[in-house]
Amino acid sequence: MAAASTTSDLEPGLLDRERIIAKAGFNRWLVPPAALAIHLCIGMSYGLSVFWLPLAQALGVSKPLTCPDMSLAQELITRSCDWRVSSLLVTFELGIVCLGLSAAIFGGWLERAGPRHAGVVAAICWGGGFLVAALAVHIHQLWLFWLGLGVLGGIGLGLGYISPVSTLIKWFPDRRGMATGMAIMGFGGGAMIGSPLAILLMNHFKTDHSVGVWETMAVMGCIYVVAMLCGAFGYRVPPDNWKPDGWVPASNRTHALITTGNVHLKNAHKTPQFWLIWIALWMNVSAGIGVLAMASPMLQEIFGGSLIGQAGIKFGDLNTAQHATIAAIAGGFVSLLSLFNSGGRFVWASLSDHLGRKVTYFCFFILGMVLYSLAPTLAHMGSIALFVAAFCIIISMYGGGFSTLPAYLADIFGTQFVGAIHGRALTAWSAAGILGPVVIGYIRDVQIAAGVPRALVYDRTMYILTGFLLIGLIANALVRPVAAKWLMRDDELAALQSTKSQAPASGSHGIGFGGFSIAVLIAWLAVGIPFLLGVWNTLSKAVKLFG
Repeated sequence: MAAASTTSDLEPGLLDRERIIAKAGFNRWLVPPAALAIHLCIGMSYGLSVFWLPLAQALGVSKPLTCPDMSLAQELITRSCDWRVSSLLVTFELGIVCLGLSAAIFGGWLERAGPRHAGVVAAICWGGGFLVAALAVHIHQLWLFWLGLGVLGGIGLGLGYISPVSTLIKWFPDRRGMATGMAIMGFGGGAMIGSPLAILLMNHFKTDHSVGVWETMAVMGCIYVVAMLCGAFGYRVPPDNWKPDGWVPASNRTHALITTGNVHLKNAHKTPQFWLIWIALWMNVSAGIGVLAMASPMLQEIFGGSLIGQAGIKFGDLNTAQHATIAAIAGGFVSLLSLFNSGGRFVWASLSDHLGRKVTYFCFFILGMVLYSLAPTLAHMGSIALFVAAFCIIISMYGGGFSTLPAYLADIFGTQFVGAIHGRALTAWSAAGILGPVVIGYIRDVQIAAGVPRALVYDRTMYILTGFLLIGLIANALVRPVAAKWLMRDDELAALQSTKSQAPASGSHGIGFGGFSIAVLIAWLAVGIPFLLGVWNTLSKAVKLFG
């Protein structure tokens, strides 16, 4: 009896890494849709703005119930005054900060526990964050709303974002960029699905006594928990030393930046390569996120009446109906940027498999500098189409910077700890979430206060963002292969790898492609149909820009 109990105690748990090691016949193309299921859910973080205006009149319902002299401390606990939009925006900022911090803090744990464990925790935190936020709206407590959607949801964002990275890179050593691009594409496109769903649900639940937000958040929280759990339980990891049949690793002589070893997590941040890539990501994201934060007002203020065929009317001279019309057109612009943010993550990451990661980042910075510096000229020309096209390309490179990053880190530091190293590198995103919007918003407000016409207030900003990209270009140019002293010895690597349930020899172990199956078709349809519906909805809105 004692022996049987001991044996049972040693069996891996349902969520443990050892439990999800793939066996012969497994098809590696089942893993990307599992990752997409999670990323399409957490990608709604980009679409949370659809809740801000309804929440700003949650008590008044038809119009905000304002308290002009209310302090932030009072706003956190008031039950008789509606929340300000500026206070609701803090939720998004908290989420991005917690994303970076949780990814950095729990990245090492993820490598040990495995992607299924991390995916389940992410589902509970992200979906649970929506449920806590629903309760907060129902009882009208802003502090609880911040805690639920900002802090708890932000932790779910971080764990959900990095959970598939290491796994996909190990499943697709021959296509690192494409594999991570497929998953991270979902994060850029999640809002294309979540935002229309949220609007549909709010309209369904809206009554004379409710704006329908808390009910919507409760429903979406449940949907996200279920969808993310399906993704988490779809994860599998390859055996140690697994590689696809016929694949030969790139030679250092032809790919100088691709290391043949691994850098330990505890040493990665000690290398200059980590911080140079960190700075490159920080600058690329700061420039892009600044534009995303101000995309709608930027288009409206620069082009004004030109958006509705009234070129002689400036933004400040538009009447209420005209303002509403150009706001809808600007909404199409934001939707189009979301589409390019998502698509760019897959396209640029896939291209990086052929161009190389460093060259791809050079493209981001050089092409981005050209487009940012040309933006004021395109605006002064009154060319809406060229202006929009320029920023669609810029935002595609913003998304591409995220999706190419994991493969870049794997090339430099090896695959053993890439998930955890990626988590630490994402703190650059947290820093960018503060720098980019603050710079573009502050400069805009200062210039408007100084009497600069609204159509011109973004000129200087574009040149400053060009400077950001120049800094990133220099940092990227300085990236070199890691010194041999940072690479792990063979015995150190062997000590980390389990030998109880995995074959020690390298090879495919009968795992990899598996041919077509109903399971693969169902998995891809489950994530593909919602994504394509989101794309169609986005294009339908964006076409107004050129109509």
